[in-house]
Amino acid sequence: MAESLYIPTAASKAEKYEAILPQVEALIQGESDTYANLANVAAVLKEAFGFFWVGFYLVKGEQLVLGPFQGPLACTRIGFGKGVCGTAWKEAKTHLVPDVEAFPGHIACSSASKSEIVVPGFREGKVWIVLDVDSDRLDDFDQDDVAYLEQLMAIVDSQA
Repeated sequence: MAESLYIPTAASKAEKYEAILPQVEALIQGESDTYANLANVAAVLKEAFGFFWVGFYLVKGEQLVLGPFQGPLACTRIGFGKGVCGTAWKEAKTHLVPDVEAFPGHIACSSASKSEIVVPGFREGKVWIVLDVDSDRLDDFDQDDVAYLEQLMAIVDSQA
């Protein structure tokens, strides 16, 4: 795929996801470098939706370590079960957080972050990565984000 992206401008969130998912798959298909793929996926999400922060944390031992991302500076390491990302890793499930201040143990990498969604990725049945998406608005994510970002992570998992 060329280094271009089609994002419908007058479209619903679901329609934007429907447009970008096959493009992401084509973009990363055949590329063997995981970091290059993750960087492009983060860029696609940032460009398509204008999220405040979007990126990946990779499981390394008992910590999540910052991987490719788009947005302001981020926490470099997150412990197992700590914050939203560490909890999504520990529980091996997506976490949708309408107000990060209300999440017990939230790690404030940026005080501008107001809501968050974290989606784990799996290899051989174990979490190997989490996708972290932050918004600077409260309650900015919904079940459409859950469904489509889980589909996106399935694409990432299949290509990584």
